Amino acid sequence: MAENSLPASTSTSSSQNGRPNLNQGNGRVSRIIFLILLCGGLLFTAINLFNDVEETGAPVTSYTPFLLLGVALVIALGFEFVNGFHDTANAVATVIYTHSLSPGVAVVWSGFCNFLGVLLSSGVVAFGIISLLPVELILQAGSGNGFAMVYALLFSAIIWNLGTWYFGLPASSSHTLIGSIIGVGVANALLHGRSGTSGVDWDQAIKVGYALLLSPIVGFICAALLLLAMKAFIRNRQLYEAPKGNQPPPAWIRGLLILTCTGVSFAHGSNDGQKGMGLIMLILVGTMPIAYALNRSLPPDQIPRVAALTQVTEQQLLTLQPAPAAMPAPREVLTEFVRTSQNRPQVLPALGMMLGDIGDQIRRYGAVENIPAQAVTNTRNDMYLASETIKHLQSAKVALPEEIASNLTAVKKELDAATRFIPMWVKVVVAIALGLGTMVGWRRIVVTVGERIGKTHLTYAQGASAELVAMATIGAADVFGLPVSTTHVLSSGVAGSMAANKSGLQLSTIRNLALAWVLTLPVSVLLSGLLYALFIHL
Repeated sequence: MAENSLPASTSTSSSQNGRPNLNQGNGRVSRIIFLILLCGGLLFTAINLFNDVEETGAPVTSYTPFLLLGVALVIALGFEFVNGFHDTANAVATVIYTHSLSPGVAVVWSGFCNFLGVLLSSGVVAFGIISLLPVELILQAGSGNGFAMVYALLFSAIIWNLGTWYFGLPASSSHTLIGSIIGVGVANALLHGRSGTSGVDWDQAIKVGYALLLSPIVGFICAALLLLAMKAFIRNRQLYEAPKGNQPPPAWIRGLLILTCTGVSFAHGSNDGQKGMGLIMLILVGTMPIAYALNRSLPPDQIPRVAALTQVTEQQLLTLQPAPAAMPAPREVLTEFVRTSQNRPQVLPALGMMLGDIGDQIRRYGAVENIPAQAVTNTRNDMYLASETIKHLQSAKVALPEEIASNLTAVKKELDAATRFIPMWVKVVVAIALGLGTMVGWRRIVVTVGERIGKTHLTYAQGASAELVAMATIGAADVFGLPVSTTHVLSSGVAGSMAANKSGLQLSTIRNLALAWVLTLPVSVLLSGLLYALFIHL
């Protein structure tokens, strides 16, 4: 057996084989801090919700929406909490198994970096995920169907994440959530007598699918190549050795490993944290449209500019394609176009008419906060649908005069600013949930990544190469607004470094990882579809 061999079943003490001590319990102070942060996060949420609703000046006639909102928010934050201890364990496995940081310090530090990643995220990934949902369900976020959609998404994702965590399998939370979204979309289409394929924005799904499919391949190949490059250019033997006992690595190696752990944790928070944000915004829009359907922080001087822009664009579209004598309602035409991507002669005039209505509404009220409660949802839905229509026209590369195309791009930017926003307090509570999640239940996944992928103990160079590739891949995906799996990238990176080092792979673990990777999508699709069908009839 190789000197650094580390079978999962070993009975040798940690000090002899370099295995870290993962059985240290959390101290009393840690538990107290955990509870304080948990209670503080919930209180912070409640205070901000109360203040946002109070600022609208709308009278509270029923507490049922608050009850529904509270339940949905707890479940959504539960998803992020589970995501924290399921996915973030991947980021700390390398620093723990190379003794760069003790398990307790590594977990707390990773949680803090996840917290910062969420706070500083752009929100692009959040709305990229939401765009996968059927547009009619997004427009009905506050209805029974909307709540059934949200609950089905969250429950299916949590159930699969907990199941894979229990068996120590590094499955992807991103993969799970996207499968759940597809399942809801397909079920919704089937329940309404349409083809299941019409229930999902497949252009967006394919774009996301490529990112999820290619990320583990990128992780494996790039980590292997990076390790080989390090061996060719960095001749320090210590870098390619397994830890001896529980001694930390040399300072520069330790610094590199901590830096990569920091980067992966931050990137994970920035990318994965946005999924919870998107779902929470759906919940808020559905239950409290008066406060969250439209961005109330838009500057007043922006309103007349948007109104003028929509009016000009309306005239251009109706001149280019006059409305037929007998045409269905614009919302009906555009909803059908977004669902099917079939460009018909009514689409452009319907878009022009809807933009005209939007301009009339915002011109009439003068500011977002002046829009009456009963009109907020309608205005928001018109804006969202118009934005989605423009996106589909651009994706389909519909030939339009340059000036009209430019105006549509400008209109979409303004509409997105009004409808696709994330309040700071939402980022904060998601960050708290994700950060706290890293401190619970991380051991199962850490052991799998650190011990059960390769046949030998993880070397310093292997840990660094896997983390560097994961950090770069996730960061790049975040820039392009694509969700990727931290789990897949890092696990495959560790496997790639083991293969390049000729350390050998534990085929049973690789088989289980591949099985989880293959099963995640169909299982989550089936589970969320069944839950949606159940909830919609309750």
